[in-house]
Amino acid sequence: MNKSLYDYLILLGDSPLILGHRLSELCGHGPNLETDIALSNIALDLFGQVRNWYQYAAEVHGEGKTEDDIAFLRYEHEYRNVVLTEQPNKDFAWVIARQFYFDAWHFSLLSQLTESRDERISAIAAKSIKEVTYHRRFSSEWVKRLGDGTEESHIRMQNAIAHFAMYKGELFEETNVEKEMFASGTGADFKVLKTQFDSFTNEVLNDAGLEIPQIDWTQRGGKQGVHSEHLGYILTDLQYMQRAYPGMQW
Repeated sequence: MNKSLYDYLILLGDSPLILGHRLSELCGHGPNLETDIALSNIALDLFGQVRNWYQYAAEVHGEGKTEDDIAFLRYEHEYRNVVLTEQPNKDFAWVIARQFYFDAWHFSLLSQLTESRDERISAIAAKSIKEVTYHRRFSSEWVKRLGDGTEESHIRMQNAIAHFAMYKGELFEETNVEKEMFASGTGADFKVLKTQFDSFTNEVLNDAGLEIPQIDWTQRGGKQGVHSEHLGYILTDLQYMQRAYPGMQW
């Protein structure tokens, strides 16, 4: 087994998995029907991407490993999602701010991965970025609508953007695996990633009339398996059926 490649694929899949589950919790609870459906579709898009990453990871691992094993049969400390994706759906502004930061990062990451020397990674990224282009447009347009809307929506959006700013730093902290993958031409250049992220998010926040948060501390640990208290509750829901009925198939 190529452990570095396997670990890298887990890194690529875990954050969309956890965020997709968070978004799935909103089904039936959106502020209007159109937005409700949009959020559910984004969750489905992310799950589809996760399946591609995990299927490839299962093949790399071998020994009969399946995508379901990777998704449902790991313990909390074995997940490598960023802590940002675990945060709860407090209100619509929180949902949009969390999604906005993730989408800006995700789009730039996949853009680079379309040029990966690993043809399978390149193909998955090329397919996924078509969906993530829409995700980024959806979240950034809502940031502008709320930021430049009523006094109440402006305050809520500003508070949400400021709150989640402490989580975005982890998006650009390279693990040893990510450094190795970049050096081999497989992974992304995190310096370019951060430059593109900052340029895009700052432009959107300026258009929305929102202040760009200044932070001096970053919440981190997810990529090393150290998570917030929220992940355990997420996994309780996510893994229930597979844990209760081991080996079940649809």
